[in-house]
Amino acid sequence: MADTLADLAAQLRIDSIRCTTAAGSGHPSSSLSAADILAVLFQKHLRFDFQQPRAPNNDRFILSKGHACPVLYSAFKAAGAIDDKELMTLRKFGSRLEGHPNPHVLPLVDVATGSLGQGLAIGVGMALTARLDGLPFRTYVLMGDSETAEGSVWEAFDKASHYQLDNLCALIDMNRLGQSTETELGWNGEAYAARARAFGWHAITLDGHDLDAIDRALVEAASKRGQPTCLICKTEKGHGSSLIANQDGWHGKPLPEDKARDAIRELGGERPVRIDVKKPDALKPSGQDPAAPLKLPGYEVGQKEATRKAYGDALLALGNARPDVVALDAEVSNSTYSDEFRKAHPKRYFEMYIAEQNMVSSAVGMAVLGKRAFVSTFAAFLSRAYDQIRMAAISNATLHLCGSHAGVSIGEDGPSQMALEDLAMMRAVGGSTVLYPSDANQTAKLLAQVVERKGISYLRSTREKTPVLYPASEEFPIGGCKVIRRSDQDVATVVAAGITLHEALKAWAMLKEEGVAVRVIDLYSVKPVDAKTLREAARETHGRLIVVEDHWAEGGLADAVLEAFTGERQRLPSVVRLAVTKLPGSGKPAELLNAAGIDAEHIVEAVTSFVEDVARDTDAQGRPQAEAWGHPNA
Repeated sequence: MADTLADLAAQLRIDSIRCTTAAGSGHPSSSLSAADILAVLFQKHLRFDFQQPRAPNNDRFILSKGHACPVLYSAFKAAGAIDDKELMTLRKFGSRLEGHPNPHVLPLVDVATGSLGQGLAIGVGMALTARLDGLPFRTYVLMGDSETAEGSVWEAFDKASHYQLDNLCALIDMNRLGQSTETELGWNGEAYAARARAFGWHAITLDGHDLDAIDRALVEAASKRGQPTCLICKTEKGHGSSLIANQDGWHGKPLPEDKARDAIRELGGERPVRIDVKKPDALKPSGQDPAAPLKLPGYEVGQKEATRKAYGDALLALGNARPDVVALDAEVSNSTYSDEFRKAHPKRYFEMYIAEQNMVSSAVGMAVLGKRAFVSTFAAFLSRAYDQIRMAAISNATLHLCGSHAGVSIGEDGPSQMALEDLAMMRAVGGSTVLYPSDANQTAKLLAQVVERKGISYLRSTREKTPVLYPASEEFPIGGCKVIRRSDQDVATVVAAGITLHEALKAWAMLKEEGVAVRVIDLYSVKPVDAKTLREAARETHGRLIVVEDHWAEGGLADAVLEAFTGERQRLPSVVRLAVTKLPGSGKPAELLNAAGIDAEHIVEAVTSFVEDVARDTDAQGRPQAEAWGHPNA
């Protein structure tokens, strides 16, 4: 077997060199250091059905050091999952073998990697899923030594130990050299081991080029109970090629064709080696809660309730109805109200404490294995996990995020707690859905749709209790909005969402007393936005729009509204932005809304300014000249 493994490792190195040289780019040196690890893991330990990569009892393998994907693709070739012709398309336009693994095009991998420091946290989520589903599969995460400088790695080390994930194995490819310099710890394997042990892991240091040692360590890891295991494998970057082995300056550089030929000869030349990856037992999840009809909470019109409370109530209802729903929170579940789910379904609730990056990546690990993962915390703190959210979208993961305590309306806690950029942040995620409900019934109805929606969804909830505006029977399709005040005499349209919608309704009542009619739109779906209704409102209210948002002026509601007019053969509407423009402080919610210029008083002032212009826009008969607004020749 040793000769077979040695031949396999040599061929993985050869193919890593061949495909990167053909591509003219890539990371052969990082691939060569890991070849022995992959050879032993795939040949002797991994249980995986390549014909059914989503089989529930497959072992999971995450290449956290995603730049070393040439060696992974070479292993796929050796396993017969891809052929040599496809291997040689590495990094070519249209190829499934991108410069970093991507499940959008290659279903043999579960998640996209390449932004370092995230693979282990995803593995935590997968290991938790195995335990939840009563399945014996193991999760292996191959990490680079450089990425252990990331704090998110140690968040994952901590949570894996906390949950005693003995079905999780981290393998650190300690090859000493980073991109531009030696790594922080170099070849100090005992320092890595000490850190892992301090976090409660079983740690083994070994020669990462000793095939028998790797095998023994993996056997030991599989036998360990109550602890995850970390293998610190001392390797040599570029191992097998005397030209680049342990040499600076070769990170991310392919070998020229002549040097590649020399390296292949040095490795003994190409050989027809195949990996016999064993299939797992055909097991399915067990012990799941039964499914039941969905019974959403309902609230009486006029009663006051916070949308964050409605989120918790609706999440509980979804959990009661669907055994695939799981919830994760960052130690604020009594504020986000996910604690309602925790009390009813403790096995499907995962406390991730103040570790938002790990929380999001662990949720990705659960989501790609079929769970409907709901992640909640204060909206401001999702910003520190933005890279994880971005990578979740690249991973083709379906993830449901809820950010509470958003905007200046949270009051006395001050600006460090006020998410004022979250709508912009979430709108920028590829393929995302962004929702901002204004009342409890709307929140529940939107959450019931979100659970079936693919991709990254974000629901912004409000701290304050606000009046229920809609009956429980009302429907709120994603991509729609609600025109909740309208008349034929409307001189302008006020667009708002969440807390500012209630201010807009107060302003509407104040203006009505003055004989001024305005249209009010509840833009609960920020992305996708209801372009048809917004364009209609602009045409019927003389192209005058006032957008009010508890958010910075950049990237939020107003920009979403303006995007509704992109590509239209008409001039853009006149848009007044009422948004937060100065750093807020502490105070009562009403004081802060007023200081930011986004309360009812300021909405009335903005409308009044518009009304003063109406006289200039009328003809001798008093008909609005602006009725022509929206037509190409207007």
